Amino acid sequence: MHLNEEQILSLAPDESSKKNGKALASPSKWVSKGVNEKALWGECQGSGSKPYQTQIDLSTNSFKCSCPSRKFPCKHGLGLMLLYAKNNHDFTNNAMPAWVEDWINKRTERQEKKTEKKEKPVDEAAQAKRQKAREQNVSDGVEELLLWMKDIVRNGLIDIPEKGNSAFENMARRMVDAQAPGLAGMARTLGNINFYKEGWQAQFLDQLSRIYLVLSGFKNQEITDPLLLQDVRGFIGFTQSQDALKEQSGITDNWLILTKQSSEEDNLTTERFWLYGTQSRLYALVLQFIVRGQNIQLTLTPGSYIHAELVFYPSVFPQRAIIKKHVNCEPAVVQNVYNNLNEVMKTQTKMFSAIPFRTEAAYVVENLRVVKYNEQWWLQDVEEKMTRIKEHFQNIWLLLSLSGGKYARMSLVGKENEFEPVGLWYENEYISM
Repeated sequence: MHLNEEQILSLAPDESSKKNGKALASPSKWVSKGVNEKALWGECQGSGSKPYQTQIDLSTNSFKCSCPSRKFPCKHGLGLMLLYAKNNHDFTNNAMPAWVEDWINKRTERQEKKTEKKEKPVDEAAQAKRQKAREQNVSDGVEELLLWMKDIVRNGLIDIPEKGNSAFENMARRMVDAQAPGLAGMARTLGNINFYKEGWQAQFLDQLSRIYLVLSGFKNQEITDPLLLQDVRGFIGFTQSQDALKEQSGITDNWLILTKQSSEEDNLTTERFWLYGTQSRLYALVLQFIVRGQNIQLTLTPGSYIHAELVFYPSVFPQRAIIKKHVNCEPAVVQNVYNNLNEVMKTQTKMFSAIPFRTEAAYVVENLRVVKYNEQWWLQDVEEKMTRIKEHFQNIWLLLSLSGGKYARMSLVGKENEFEPVGLWYENEYISM
């Protein structure tokens, strides 16, 4: 699939890779290059005697390069794609060299073996024992977290800023020990609140209430709706087998990749891909966790389209999904989106009534423009309803330059009354920010 420069650069792991990739997007840097329906490849002359062999699986935009870089994709992969985007007519060789054909064939064989592989017999007794032990660990952690929260409420909030981040980090580590990583993240969020900002108390109590609702749901498992219980356990940190999910039938559609959001903590990078089904009108969140030095399994380009089958995790309001299988496809028509902010708020009301502790969601909204009010940036619809743009939004000037201050269809990620614009349609083409 042919990607434009902006879409290719969105794959870069950092700014230096973007810069170096652009520098390699020149025919003089490449000893050989070629393309066919399966792959894009080239040999880039580096400092050594042998050129670096760079190859890209076009069905999934997966990269491989013989250079020693640990970045993924490396500058050579980015440079090759950028060169193809600018001068695809120069890629006249369509016969894959042996080193490219071997890689493509091995990728196909691995996928086939993975599909055909039968699960090994499970020691159900040992599995049940481990599960029971974890349930007890989590239960103990829940009781400890509840007591800690009740102490905060009893003592009042006035001294909270003086406690510093360490008080919340210590509780987060305790939740990790209790095998409840989701609760650990929620505890850390309390410590990340800006205690110097006016009205921090409301934000603090809001997050405290969300945690309390999750804990209460876990403690009342017998009376909690089974699907809601799945949401509760998911927020706590219990995982569901992706292999089991992939055995289920999914929803096949042409999906637009709205955006990719990345965050890094210690050696773990979390990538959040937001997708919109052009026919199903469903929004999906696909997560990928990457340990430093590990190869990326899933490469999705913001602004591109994939024909894919997605399986949603069980939930009262399904949002998170896994991709069962996918290939790149041509752009599809995006229609039946939200007409105004009032429709977004109505959907949010349904979501929060079903899952009161849920977090952000994605929306595609027609006719929004950027306005400034009370020294803050807002989004306004044609009915003059407004919602705040997320604080510290970095692409405000890009958004203004593309929209020209006029109404445009935009994609948003956020909750309640604060959203981050992640893309917009410019001259009928979706541009991810």
